[in-house]
Amino acid sequence: MRPFLVVFAVLAAACGADGHGDETTPAVTDPGVLEVGIGDVVRYGDSPQQFGSLQLPKKASEGPFPVIAFIHGGFWRSTYDSSLSEPQAADARSKGYATWNIEYRRVGHEGGGYPGTLDDIATAIDALARIDAPLDLDRVFVVGHSAGGHLALWVGQRDDPVVVPQLVVGQAPVADLASSLDLGRGAVEGFMGGTPEQIPEAYDDADPARRLPVKVPQLIVHGLRDDDVPFEGVAPYIAAAGDGIDTLIFEDEGHYDVIDPAAPSWEATLAYLAGI
Repeated sequence: MRPFLVVFAVLAAACGADGHGDETTPAVTDPGVLEVGIGDVVRYGDSPQQFGSLQLPKKASEGPFPVIAFIHGGFWRSTYDSSLSEPQAADARSKGYATWNIEYRRVGHEGGGYPGTLDDIATAIDALARIDAPLDLDRVFVVGHSAGGHLALWVGQRDDPVVVPQLVVGQAPVADLASSLDLGRGAVEGFMGGTPEQIPEAYDDADPARRLPVKVPQLIVHGLRDDDVPFEGVAPYIAAAGDGIDTLIFEDEGHYDVIDPAAPSWEATLAYLAGI
């Protein structure tokens, strides 16, 4: 593991938004291939929330293009949606990446929470192998923020994936569910449907901290001014993960700064991806 990289930066603004609903226009599909053009919404399941937005770089050549799959946060609750990730996705496209901005069932939706949310994320990532677009599946990066950071880390630890990311990035991630029961007014227990004592096997399945050692390389991006998911709660996970995990730690960034495309943390994250 590389030493912590602490970046001293002062940001002028933070980024955050409430959800805007789950209205979608299904793409044409057949049992084997998900047909898609630039900007199409692609369904990976039948529930209203099981879709993603696949877009190619703004100055698209013939490809294939490296892909960043974005998983938004919001403590797994239906209040928030994939519009949270779109500013970063737009910036990534300007840098030559195809983007797959994922929506999924959350607490408050039928089938949301554990295990349905995990099933959705796994299916959405694996759907990249069925999307009819010039994507480089050897260069897939999964980037998730907050609760989406938990899901991104879980993607890198899950069993029997069809699409194996080159790297998963947790932006202020909830990396240790069992140690985060005080976050977000009971968000973890609400997502899981119980405590670790009540449903230990579910936590063994869903908690990145319980699925170590690292299978897919990980990058943790965090701000030391984060009051929503404090770095102190993530540091033990980083220490336990050992090899296979790197960190970008920013002294003057908070919880939403790390998803601001104008923030130093996002610039550093893209530079890290470009260097792989």
